[in-house]
Order: sequence, then C-alpha cells, then structure tokens
Amino acid sequence: MVLVALAVRLAVIPFTYHEWMDPFVLEHWAFGLIARSIASGHGFGSPLADTGLSALLPPVYSYLLAGIFKVFGIETRASVLAALSLNSLFSALTCIPVFLLARQAFGQRVAKWAGWGWAFSPYGVYYGADWAWSTCLVTLELCCLFLFARRLENSSRKRDWILFGALCGVSALTEPVVMSVLPLLGIWTLYRRYRLARPWKAQMIAVALAGVATLSPWLVRNYMLFHKFIPVRSGYGLELYIGNNGYTQHWVNRTLHPNHSDAELSEYERVGEVAYMDHKMQQAKGYIRSHPAWFAWMTFRRIVYMWTGYWSFDAAYLKDEPLDPPNIFVNTTMSILGLWGLRRVWQRDRSLGVRFAIVLLFFPLTYYFSHPETYYFRPVDPLIVVLAAVAVAGRSNQDAAA
Repeated sequence: MVLVALAVRLAVIPFTYHEWMDPFVLEHWAFGLIARSIASGHGFGSPLADTGLSALLPPVYSYLLAGIFKVFGIETRASVLAALSLNSLFSALTCIPVFLLARQAFGQRVAKWAGWGWAFSPYGVYYGADWAWSTCLVTLELCCLFLFARRLENSSRKRDWILFGALCGVSALTEPVVMSVLPLLGIWTLYRRYRLARPWKAQMIAVALAGVATLSPWLVRNYMLFHKFIPVRSGYGLELYIGNNGYTQHWVNRTLHPNHSDAELSEYERVGEVAYMDHKMQQAKGYIRSHPAWFAWMTFRRIVYMWTGYWSFDAAYLKDEPLDPPNIFVNTTMSILGLWGLRRVWQRDRSLGVRFAIVLLFFPLTYYFSHPETYYFRPVDPLIVVLAAVAVAGRSNQDAAA
C-alpha cells in the first residue's frame, strides 16, 4: 500500500511542481521564506517582512524545509521537488497507521478497504504531490498518535507514556492545532485505565512532563524574544481578523493580509509582530462583539464549508474557486460515510467511538471561529477514511478485533 501510494503521488508531482517556481508564489510561501532565512544563516526570520526573528509559524516543518534548502539549494527546482517528494512520502506512510488502526479495531477486511482507500484518496494524493506545507507531516503524526493513544490503554510501561508525550510535543511544534485533541485523547485513555482499575497517576505525570519538556525550549525562546507567552505561534490574531470583518463573498478576506495589503504590511513593519497581532486580535474581537448575529451566521457557514466544501455557487466566487463543485462532491461524500461509520463504531465500541468523536468535534473548532482553508481539515482525513471503510465494508463482524 505504501509503495503504491508513494508511486501515485510521485507520478503527479511533475504536473504540479511548476506553480511553486512562480516568483510570486515563492515570495509568499511562508514556510519557504522562513526556511530561506534559516538556511541563509539569519535565523527564524519573519515571512512577512524583514523585521527580525519571528514566531509566526511553528518550527518543525520550517527547519525540515531549511534542511532541504541546505542540501538542494534555496528555492531551487531540486529543493521544491525534494519537498514535494518528502510530503508524498509522509502521505504514503500514513497508510501504515490507517491499516493498523482499522485492523486492530475492525478486522482485516475493513483494514484493506481503509489502507487502499487512503492510498488513492484524492486529498492524500493532492496534498502530498502539490502542497509544500506541513499538512502531510501533521496528518501522519495525528494518525499515529491516535493509534498510539488507544494502545496505551493496555501499557503500563512509563517509557511508552514518555514517548507519547514527547511525540505530542513534536506534533504541536509541527502544527499547534493538534493540541485541541491530543490532550483529550490522553485524558480519555487515563480515564479508561482508571475505570479498568489500572495504574494511571504515574502515567499521567510521565506524559505531561514529556510533553512540557519537548515544548519548553520553543516556548522559552519565544518568551525571551517577545517578553510574552506565545503558545507555539503568534499569528492567531491575524487569522481571526481576516475571517471576521464583515466580508462574506469568500471564507477569508485575503485583501486584509499583509501579503496583499500595503497598509497592513506597513503597520506590521512599524509596530512589530507581537503588537501587530495583538491589534488584529482586538479588531477581530471588537467586530465580533458588535456584530453577534453576523458572527453566528458566518460560524455556521464555516462549519458547513469544513464538512462539505460548499461556500457559494455565485459566479464571482466560482471564478476564483473553479474546483469547488467536484470538491463539494468528494468532501460531502467522505463526511457522510465518515459519520455513518462513526455511528457504527459507537454502537460496537463506545470507548473507540469517543476517541473518533473527540477528533471530529474538536480538531476543526478553532477554524469555525476564525476562518477555514481547504487544507485545514485534511489532517483528520485518514480517520475519516477508516470510518468510511467501516461504513462500506464493516457489516461483517467475523474477523473484527475486540
């Protein structure tokens, strides 16, 4: 499955990598700009302007990309191909936890459907072969940690809990949104151990200390630089602002982003990253407080968009998003199958159903209130593929695992 999935993704790259060589794209490729700064010896610099060190993005993928730049050259064709190939490998490797989770929980038949389903998943292929971002890495991390958390129910070895905590920290330093679900998965595992009369207190301390120890160097670095506690990245004020300002034609008003607005860029350069983000947070909260009905309606629209891909069929909107109609079909189909599968899981194994529900409920929550992007929900896709396989192929229980 992994080899076939990798071959499919690598075969797509020659048709997609050219857009990453566009000078405009390179100048607005945030991870690429930070990686360029690191590889050039200037440290973790801002991707928006030459204002010094930054905490705008998390460090793991930035340093990984900087390593690629060191080997293959900064923003060269070879480095872009290497980055897309590595992301394709991450996406292909996700077949392993998908298969193991499905086999352990639902049996061999469902595992085959789930594994091959991910190998040929349109989102898995696209974001592996055409998205030089951290999406595929955090997708692999989240799926592995979901499987790991379930297995910890039966493990009293402290090293397993320490490893889980450390890997949670690494995932948070890849994309901090995972912290909306990983602590809850850990807490549910500890609760299950408590209900089964198994040791849990020492395990709780081990996982917490390991997670904090992994995160601490980056958090301390940010506090020493900016004299403020920054939970991994600093940019949520801007994300909230560009999604909550009265604009409704699209799910985000990109004209208010410093990449597209001279006025916003000028403010960012004048006041600095932290003060700028604080101001954007104030503006966003001020608009939300004064327009509660608008915010409620937009939150509903964002929820619909995350689960179906639908925002609008307006001609002006579709001119900017021509692939929305087929995406709506794929996204909605997978969501329906996933929720159908969740219902079956809930009927068979309530404890496992809670685990899936935690991820589906809490992972997208922050995006409902700020703004969505097409790739924001993708780290959850492997789990939805598993649930979809349960919906399609899970009727027979003859080989299902306990």
